Amino acid sequence: MLNYNEEVVIDSLPLRIKNSFVEGITNKYFSENLIMLLLKTLMLLILISDDKVNGVNFKLIFYSVPPILVWIMVNSAFLSLGFFFKGSAQKWSFLGLNLFFTLIVIGDIWYLRSNSSFLNYYMFGMTNNLEDLGSSIFSMFRIVDIVFVIDLVVISFRNIKFSKTIKKYNTNIIGGLAILSISMIYIGYVHIKIDEKSLGYKYQSVFSNSCSPNQTMFNLSPIAYHIFDSFDSYSRSKPYVFDKTEKDSVKNTLKSLKENNEDNKYAGMMKGKNLLVIQWESLETFVINQNIDGQAITPTLNKLLNNSLYFDNFHEQTFNGTSSDSELITNTSTFPVREGSTFFRYPTNTYDYSLPNIFEELGYNTVVSHPDRGSFWNWLINLKSIGYDTLLDSTDYDTTEKINLGLSDKSYLKQFGDVLNSLKEPYLASTITLSSHLPFNMPEDAKMMKLPSNLEETKLGGYMQSINYTDKYLGELLKQLQANGTLDNTVIAIFGDHEGVHKYYADEIANTSGLEDWMKENNRKVPLFIYNKDLEKETFSMYAGQVDTLPTLAYLFGAPKEQYNTPLTLGRNLLNTNKSYVLLSNKQLLQDGLTEEEQINIKNLTDISDKMIRGNYYRNEAGMNE
Repeated sequence: MLNYNEEVVIDSLPLRIKNSFVEGITNKYFSENLIMLLLKTLMLLILISDDKVNGVNFKLIFYSVPPILVWIMVNSAFLSLGFFFKGSAQKWSFLGLNLFFTLIVIGDIWYLRSNSSFLNYYMFGMTNNLEDLGSSIFSMFRIVDIVFVIDLVVISFRNIKFSKTIKKYNTNIIGGLAILSISMIYIGYVHIKIDEKSLGYKYQSVFSNSCSPNQTMFNLSPIAYHIFDSFDSYSRSKPYVFDKTEKDSVKNTLKSLKENNEDNKYAGMMKGKNLLVIQWESLETFVINQNIDGQAITPTLNKLLNNSLYFDNFHEQTFNGTSSDSELITNTSTFPVREGSTFFRYPTNTYDYSLPNIFEELGYNTVVSHPDRGSFWNWLINLKSIGYDTLLDSTDYDTTEKINLGLSDKSYLKQFGDVLNSLKEPYLASTITLSSHLPFNMPEDAKMMKLPSNLEETKLGGYMQSINYTDKYLGELLKQLQANGTLDNTVIAIFGDHEGVHKYYADEIANTSGLEDWMKENNRKVPLFIYNKDLEKETFSMYAGQVDTLPTLAYLFGAPKEQYNTPLTLGRNLLNTNKSYVLLSNKQLLQDGLTEEEQINIKNLTDISDKMIRGNYYRNEAGMNE
């Protein structure tokens, strides 16, 4: 016989779930925060449609029919956590989830402005970089960003002001689980319908990596995007293994891009001389040989031009690792990984044909020095793996005098000059500068140019002041080397690590009045100088990039061709080439005269390099150079 009490329990369970679900979706705190999350999702999509992430491009907001129900379900599942609390804790828990969502969205916006990508899984391993970067991070703020926090302020004020009168809810675990379950079931259904069975609208997808991260964000909304991206990144974090067929294909592709031209006058021209490599923070090409009201911005560099091989169509190729990517690219002639920073993900990878390894084979002492700590961008352990014998960081210097990110270039270059003068020759010495790092806020006593009023308080003006400052103390370093008698026996290679003011503040430049045409654009160009007193001035204007640095320097110093013209070096020797092309980090190919097959092969280089780094295949024993 059926027990009456059991029958009541069985009959009431579905009703209880239904009532709890209805109570959940009608919960004031849940519904108001859900609406706010949906509005912020839409505002994010509007902002990221604009190249500068500061306006709107109506043509690029929607990639297909807006998946509004997906956004609702994703954010409902996220907010369902709030039902596990009761009373005052519940209203604050919903607001806390809203705050977390808002921080993610603002982080995405700021990171997109500075690095052309969204926050990613690998950034959790890059927390060492946060120290001293506060001003740089907050310089990505724009007035429009305030709209994302208005609701937080209003709801917080209401919760405090009317804490005694507004309705308090009990915990609703069943309702929260019901909302979570229904949301997940719907998302799973849509995934099967659209991704698996292709029954959605044209160009519509859900859990699929689109060619544009903006489209993936559009498909999923911020929370689901980052969950999907994290799982996808984790699944791809395992070492990549080439099978024989793919390895042969890659080898053939890379070999097909190699040139075997007859040697010219530059072959071994600087053999036996010292090599000083200076990676200049944020140095862009547009300032070279320019002046403001008769004041040269880069007087030292302008003077060096008279005895330099100058590459004026040279481009940055960095990705998420920015400055660290520049060091990777120029020291190894490879492209960085396509997600996260190579220096954080693969710090112990080895590169047999790196710049320091090639020069060590030539009998050189190799040293790398930074005015920042070795943990910044994780550079110290990486450059040791890359092959440098001696590594110096900020702990080896007096760091009393600081500007922006750290030790001032004035102080550092003076101290580094003393280091250079103590080195046994011949040497390869590599270093970076810091003072022209964003946000380009120079102290008054470091400003040496008198700028017109339309530039004085702008980021562009601050940038010019910072470049001018570093240029002056580069000149002082050269005087030190001259006084020590080593300058004439030293080749100095100088290049920008990545764009500066045009990379981070293009929107402000576009809105600054009275600018001369040469100030408005830079087109991702960073200059490359190769200076020595015995060189005659020559300008090379073919398309080129940072990946070409190693083969070019190796050729100039007489390294064996098999060490720099191999499938393991992805750049080309700019002093002996018939090609004109550069592959940018966004996979855009700038070229002149390439065949269609060459264009296809070159466009694959960033993905090939990504796989080779993930598998640590830049070693001889990996067989890629056989």
